[in-house]
Amino acid sequence: MRTLLRVVRTFVHSFTPAQGAKGFSMRECRLGYTQKAVEEWAVMPSRRCSMSVEGRSDPSMLRHLTSKITATGPITVAEYMREVLTNPVSGYYVKNDMLGADGDFITSPEISQIFGELIGVWCVSEWMAAGKPKALQLVELGPGRGSLTSDILRVFRQLQSALNGAAVSIHLVEVSPKLSQVQAECLTGEHTQVCVSDKEAVYRTGTSHTGLPIAWYRRVEDIPKGFSIFLAHEFFDALPIHKFQRTDKGWREVMVDIDPEEPEKLRFVVFPAPTLASTTLIQADDKREHVEVCPEGGVIVQNLANRIVEDGGAALIADYGHDGTKMDTFRGFSGHKLHDVLLAPGTADLTADVDFSYLRRMAGDDVVCLGPITQRTFLKNMGIDTRLQVLLRNCHDASTRAQLIQSYDMLTNLEKMGQRFHFFSLLSRSRLAEPQEEGEGLKRRKKGRVPLPVAGFSELGLQ
Repeated sequence: MRTLLRVVRTFVHSFTPAQGAKGFSMRECRLGYTQKAVEEWAVMPSRRCSMSVEGRSDPSMLRHLTSKITATGPITVAEYMREVLTNPVSGYYVKNDMLGADGDFITSPEISQIFGELIGVWCVSEWMAAGKPKALQLVELGPGRGSLTSDILRVFRQLQSALNGAAVSIHLVEVSPKLSQVQAECLTGEHTQVCVSDKEAVYRTGTSHTGLPIAWYRRVEDIPKGFSIFLAHEFFDALPIHKFQRTDKGWREVMVDIDPEEPEKLRFVVFPAPTLASTTLIQADDKREHVEVCPEGGVIVQNLANRIVEDGGAALIADYGHDGTKMDTFRGFSGHKLHDVLLAPGTADLTADVDFSYLRRMAGDDVVCLGPITQRTFLKNMGIDTRLQVLLRNCHDASTRAQLIQSYDMLTNLEKMGQRFHFFSLLSRSRLAEPQEEGEGLKRRKKGRVPLPVAGFSELGLQ
């Protein structure tokens, strides 16, 4: 326990800014960019509803969808999302760089480097709590621009003595070739090799600026076996969902169809008969009028849970979400504005709040689930207040100090990201089990030994 607290305090109280080009700190290098990101995020509407705005035209995707519907009938919302976002020819994630101040949405790592640093500390603390395995695989699902992993690697470098020579490797799950290139430039410069064969599980490899091996994959299942810390920041909210409506005849699935009055437009319809999804995905005791279920997310969480049970490790999920209470959260974003989800498909990001109660149910009883807790609570438990004060004490540039304070407010303010984002974790049951020993036919607790607290989900007393 003392070793864990010492390591966490060492980083939170330290001042070693990341080095960017020509000796400038990363904070200084991206100050203008981050300032714009904060200002853009501050005026964004709440991501809770959908509304129509004028969208950029992508006729090829619309033609593809109308042809499919004409041939087979209405399609599920899940199929619609899958085609619009990840179609290999014209999918939104395949074609676009949608992140950052000039894209369609902004994530916490783009707001402040402190966010990624504290996630890095969390990874090290869970590795230590697991007994410091000889190998540590850092796995990020949907790494965006690579900002989060970059900040984490900086923490790993600073805490090299704590990592004690562990063999650290980086594994990124990314379906977008365009984004994988952006990530490679961020994490390795130009030192990557692309695998041309589609049969290979790894499609890109490289070495980080800090000398660690990095590999890119299209599926979680392709990640090598071994002790792993899995991170999913704004990953699950983009996975395809099925939508269901309660009717007098029971649950019916909401589908996407062609508008008969305007054949070049799409509309939602309630399918008249039960579907396989409507009869298998909804809990019998659910009291809501409208339900969204993400079976693909459930499969991924089951996969993560199995990996944690078999190989050890932990998973940390951060996303917009709820604990089984919300109903209609499906929405689109384009240029930081709400966008009608059926308008100009392929030109906007589609998202839905994560149902953490569903993820907990799908994870099963072989792992322990913590959360969801608000981002504000998690970051404060991780010592963000102390970390901010350390950076401010060592920063003498007025504009940079103002940016640090503004970024902190954006991340923790309950009216901004602090309340909208939630953290959720999967841990091995042995992680929180009190050590026991056999004696006189009964199991007794070993004196003086208790499970280590889980950083972020417990107050560690870092002041």
